Amino acid sequence: MFPLRSNRVALRFGDHTLTHAELAACAGALARRLHGLPRVAVWATPTIETCVGVVAALLAGVPAVPLNPKVGERELAHIVADSAPAAVLAAPGTPLPEGLHQVPREDVTLDGDDAAGFTDPGDEAPALIVYTSGTTGSPKGVVLPRRAIVSTLDAVAQAWQWTDEDVLVHALPLFHVHGLILGVLGPLRRGGTLHHLGKFSTEQVARALSGDGTMMFGVPTMYHRVAEEVGDNPELAEALRRARLLVSGSAALPVRDHERIAAATGQRVVERYGMTETLMNTSVRADGDRRPGAVGVPLPGVEVRLVDDSGAELDDTGAVGEIQVRGPNLFTEYLNRPDATAEAFADGWFRTGDVGTRDADGYYRIVGRKATDIIKSGGYKIGAGEIENALLEHPAVAEAAVTGEPDDDLGERIVAWVVPAGAAPSADELAGHVARLLTPHKRPRVVRFVESLPRNDMGKVMKRALRT
Repeated sequence: MFPLRSNRVALRFGDHTLTHAELAACAGALARRLHGLPRVAVWATPTIETCVGVVAALLAGVPAVPLNPKVGERELAHIVADSAPAAVLAAPGTPLPEGLHQVPREDVTLDGDDAAGFTDPGDEAPALIVYTSGTTGSPKGVVLPRRAIVSTLDAVAQAWQWTDEDVLVHALPLFHVHGLILGVLGPLRRGGTLHHLGKFSTEQVARALSGDGTMMFGVPTMYHRVAEEVGDNPELAEALRRARLLVSGSAALPVRDHERIAAATGQRVVERYGMTETLMNTSVRADGDRRPGAVGVPLPGVEVRLVDDSGAELDDTGAVGEIQVRGPNLFTEYLNRPDATAEAFADGWFRTGDVGTRDADGYYRIVGRKATDIIKSGGYKIGAGEIENALLEHPAVAEAAVTGEPDDDLGERIVAWVVPAGAAPSADELAGHVARLLTPHKRPRVVRFVESLPRNDMGKVMKRALRT
């Protein structure tokens, strides 16, 4: 799965570095101790030891379950009971919560000289079990086979022209697909370098990209902070201008932030679309048209289609439908949940629950989640994302989220949740602003001003929390 032979730096976390050969040695030594175990958990702190632990499990052919260090007691208890790890891997001295005290601990050290190979367990062997966020019930364990990881990493490498010369910079958490699979295993697969910043700051981004960094991965929350500063920060603007590729994912990047970064740096951010169950589905290519709001075309080997509420395929340009995916990037199953696995598929296509449209040239755009971002109001099917982008164009709006709520006349009315930038504008002013930019039926009927929007660890707005 990884070359792990060269003396090029593979991992850099602060003052700690490992070359590919050193990583092979210390991960190989740990893999010897793990070999034969049915499953291990990884306490996924943003450290070099987390990366070594995951690589060791992959070398040993042992499925790894990355755990969010901020996980709550109830969620941790569910994950431990569901996945039944035979051991938990952690950096030496790192305290573990009470919910893991009954699981044997295996410290991940950075010594060892055993880089011997192991028998490849096969393409369909489970590599990682990543738990979903649990927005509709208890988190489900998504079983990702080695085949899905390899196919995704090779597909995005082709789309982004990613080579062993690239140095990837990011500060993403390491318990999620974005930070761990793309952000750690991606550079290792290419034979390149990961420079993990530990904690995101624009100062660290500027420093890393002014050095040897060539690529940056981030979520919209991070790029929003960049967009807020870059116009008045020549050092940050120059560092971003030097980068070969800036990639945003895990949620839609607001058009306003996209344009502010482009205006200050000449760099347009590449957006892509993926999820835990499918890894990466589509992306704007490095040599493609980086248009705001678009997540590009299907990656090599991946099939994407849009369907209506009855399951019929939609071919019309601009038609709004549920996105379904088929290809080698798909997960195998939800752990211990054959019912949920069967429900997730329709004739071999994975039902993403995301709603999107397709441009005439094949570029996809994400409208939102079927359950939370499609508002049926006055006979219209309206995407929340379009209204959110319009609201963000108003100078008095810092952040915005749009939901629907029951309405006796309209079926659902559009509700805007707004974090003001300074003095709050009137609700009528914002409704009129949206009506002018879009159409009158898309204007918010209710505007609620809040101090902040509830977000998860990946920066996604938790809209269900807004409705409570």
